[in-house]
Amino acid sequence: MEGAPDDQQQDLTVFVQNLLKEMQGRFQNMSDSIVNRIDDMGTRIDDLEKSISELIQEAGVEDAGAATAPASSSAALQR
Repeated sequence: MEGAPDDQQQDLTVFVQNLLKEMQGRFQNMSDSIVNRIDDMGTRIDDLEKSISELIQEAGVEDAGAATAPASSSAALQR
């Protein structure tokens, strides 16, 4: 009868160890998933920054062209 508590203790120890291993596996899967999503978001942010930069450059070229046209026509009027 004294062996029964030892068996129960060993069973509990094995159960807890298995539970901890399972939890560790699940946390690792979640961690990997989160890291992958963060990487994807970083790529999307880089693409967005590139697109915004291109739009700013295009708008700067158009604004510069629009700004020089009235200036030259007003200079022509003053002559």
